[in-house]
Amino acid sequence: MYRLLKIVVYIIVISLQLPGGVFAAQEFVIEDIRVEGLQRLTPGTVFNYLPMKVGDTFDDERSAEAVRALFKTGFFEDVRLERDGGILVFIIKERPAIGSITLNGNKDIRTEDLIDNLRQIGFAEGRVFNQSQLDKLEQELRRQYFSLGKYAVGIKSTVTPLEENRVAVTIDVSEGKAAKISQINIVGNDAFDEKRLLKAFKLTTPTMFSFFTRSDQYSREKLGADLESLRSYYLDHGYINFSVDSTQVSITPDKKDIYITINITEGEPYTISGIKLAGDLILPETDLIESIDIKKGELFSLGRLTKSTKVITDRLGNEGYAFANVNSVPDIDKENRTVAVTFFIDPGKRAYVRRINFPHKKWNVEKCGCRNWVISMK
Repeated sequence: MYRLLKIVVYIIVISLQLPGGVFAAQEFVIEDIRVEGLQRLTPGTVFNYLPMKVGDTFDDERSAEAVRALFKTGFFEDVRLERDGGILVFIIKERPAIGSITLNGNKDIRTEDLIDNLRQIGFAEGRVFNQSQLDKLEQELRRQYFSLGKYAVGIKSTVTPLEENRVAVTIDVSEGKAAKISQINIVGNDAFDEKRLLKAFKLTTPTMFSFFTRSDQYSREKLGADLESLRSYYLDHGYINFSVDSTQVSITPDKKDIYITINITEGEPYTISGIKLAGDLILPETDLIESIDIKKGELFSLGRLTKSTKVITDRLGNEGYAFANVNSVPDIDKENRTVAVTFFIDPGKRAYVRRINFPHKKWNVEKCGCRNWVISMK
């Protein structure tokens, strides 16, 4: 909005300065174009962005296009147009360039990593200084420190003018101390007590080892991982409809203590009503059934189901089917709270070893017994 307002103001100024009209620029044929006020950029850079050239007719539309085109580059802070006979004059004020970037006080985040990230977004030494980019940088820094549990972080940026239309950017960081988790509450658990569930969490309240493990420092990523661990725990104990309804993370006004509340719905435990095999059964069905870790009548367990799928896949791999695909599909009966599991088997094509290469090394092969070979590297 501010930029559009400046464009409108400049168009009005042009209209007042050009002879032949009060509210509209007098049309004239451009005999030459002159650029004034440049310090670092060359006139050729400006000409590359202009929507007009010598010989064109200058009017209100061309004036607005020229101003918009130059502001769009992001190189210029101020643009004015004047007429000197048949010469169109651009009076320009460049944005300053970044002469240096200095970070102070950042201990938890390496300066080299920050500088690399800044360079990727175009905020680097030699680039045009943009205040909005600096504001975004401060927001991103705060976000990174918040992810480390340092909610009292203070960030102050100072922009100091230098010679040759450059600026020095100094970012002072006061990291503060990380907030500690004072309490973790699980609401809605009836089947398992809270102490038992929290054993699966990486996040904890302060302990004698927290100074080394930092397990008492909150982060969104760690909480997300703990919620997945909680979900896996319930799914491994038959609660197939378990869900995390909401999580609330609150911090005290002094930003030192954090309280976490997790609301869950357990649902009901489900048992295995049957196990079937489908697809291309290249191995005896009884052998495959015996390798499955879950049995009829037992509680459903996602972990054991996953393990059984891997066992069947490995068994097929030992038979030469290196690219076998095994999927377990549960059929849920909500009325009886049971699950029927079907393992769909696609062994694929059998793989054969055609050649074994031992590059860049000298190998010693000795025959040991009638079928085994001992290969040693010298």
